[in-house]
Amino acid sequence: MTQKKETLITVLSLIITLGILGGGYWFFTRHTQDNPNNLISSPSSNNQPLSSNTTLPSPPSPASVTAFSPPKTVPQGTIVSINGSTSMVLINEALKNRFEQQFTGVQVSTNAQGSTKGIQGLLEDRIDIAAISRPLTAEEQEKGLVAIPVTQDAIAVIVGVNNSFRKSLSSTQVKNIFQGKIQNWSEVGGASEAIKVINRPSVSGTRKIFAELALNSENFGNTSNIITLDRDATTPILQQLGSNGISYATYTQVADQQTVRTVPIDGLTPEAANYPYTRTLYYAYKNPPSEAVKAFLGYATSPTGQQIIQDAQ
Repeated sequence: MTQKKETLITVLSLIITLGILGGGYWFFTRHTQDNPNNLISSPSSNNQPLSSNTTLPSPPSPASVTAFSPPKTVPQGTIVSINGSTSMVLINEALKNRFEQQFTGVQVSTNAQGSTKGIQGLLEDRIDIAAISRPLTAEEQEKGLVAIPVTQDAIAVIVGVNNSFRKSLSSTQVKNIFQGKIQNWSEVGGASEAIKVINRPSVSGTRKIFAELALNSENFGNTSNIITLDRDATTPILQQLGSNGISYATYTQVADQQTVRTVPIDGLTPEAANYPYTRTLYYAYKNPPSEAVKAFLGYATSPTGQQIIQDAQ
């Protein structure tokens, strides 16, 4: 074969190869434009169903959505007002003292008129933070309120230190006592003496949660031996227990009291991990949060704040 023929064959081969490549490129690009979902489609394409093996991103947790950063500085003159659950008095005071100590010129005012009163104050812009011992309702959330969990606590069933009943109550017995179905201590293995039930007012978040946990969300009894107080406070309850009374309170408020005893429930004391009457305590605020609210809640939910809360309990 002559050199000219060899050169001609090489050139023709090159032209054919380029033609094939060019045609393939044209077909690929044209087909992709006409139907972009057919080639190199992403698993997250809107037009492609996700397979059962596809890993989806995790939704943000409530903690990450409502988290506030621990404050490094807080402007002098900052004021934070808190009202709400009597169950959080010790927590509020402990955080207030340390927060004011760490940030000079900052003032935290606290009150405890019950969870409902705290929420009302929040909705009416009279306070900055509501301390509540129950979750927010859907209606309250629709009004712009947000709650972040602060800690967990137990609700203790309590009797006076001079009460002769020194046994455990079953969950069923507790329910029947607070619904007025059991009215004498002899019915639960105690002395023959009338049971005086001391209940909290309807504004109490502790009352609402106790009804959910102990009464299966049913109503308290309306019998003559059940006394409902006008004010949501623990001290008047302790004063009225006497030798035959029974009530309930945040465990941290009564654990060190010398005038009362906690009653085991199903053989479990409030310190037990599986104690049945355990609930979450919250701080609630109104969206959008002020800088003062962000600072205090960032402090309360920080490792430092959580340690303060644990020590207060």
